[in-house]
Amino acid sequence: MTVPDAFREAAGLVVDLDPRFVGIVALSLRVTLTAVLAAAAIGLPLGALLGISRFPGRSAVIVFVNALMGLPPVVAGLMIFLLLSRSGPLGSWGMLFTPSAMIAAQTLLVLPIVIALTRQTVEDLWGEYREHLASIGLTGLRAVPTLLWDARFALATALLAGFGRASAEVGAVLIVGGNIAGYTRTMTTAIALETSKGDLALALGLGLVLVCLTLFVNAAAYGASRLGARYAG
Repeated sequence: MTVPDAFREAAGLVVDLDPRFVGIVALSLRVTLTAVLAAAAIGLPLGALLGISRFPGRSAVIVFVNALMGLPPVVAGLMIFLLLSRSGPLGSWGMLFTPSAMIAAQTLLVLPIVIALTRQTVEDLWGEYREHLASIGLTGLRAVPTLLWDARFALATALLAGFGRASAEVGAVLIVGGNIAGYTRTMTTAIALETSKGDLALALGLGLVLVCLTLFVNAAAYGASRLGARYAG
């Protein structure tokens, strides 16, 4: 198959909404969105608490969280694999090589990003509005919801950054998901497999969706930052 033919077939897969193609895209989006929501539910309050708290060893915790932002995906996948394997502490759950395991791996990748960016954003707001919030009785934990709401546009950008990392990830989901056709095959793992098999049409079609998704995420992040600047002004 020539490259022009591959592009034509790829366009056909997208336009005709080929069932196999749509299934891979739908699974990828479901796994990534669920992972981002889970990371947000855990990371936003933890990041906010880290931003307003002062305790011995806080700097070390911040350095550790920031370092985890660069956690190699294959290491994250290996950690989840060891937890969920038959000999692991959570092996009885039977989650290995399922979409749930892939969600856990992506959550582990996104969580440090959410915590670190939330901490920085909330800490900056806390330094600016601490006295005002204290004057209306919002101190400690009671200030967290207000700070998170005020930082919502910046935090949306953080979540979009996490979504971008998770959606383009291949190593972790390959380790814990197994790349099972029709069950755990995502866009990134399918592109790697189909390229090695010579099925360039499907790989190109999925690659096109990933590129469009990346453009959308970056446009949304830019829009959120612009809205935040306008709101602050």
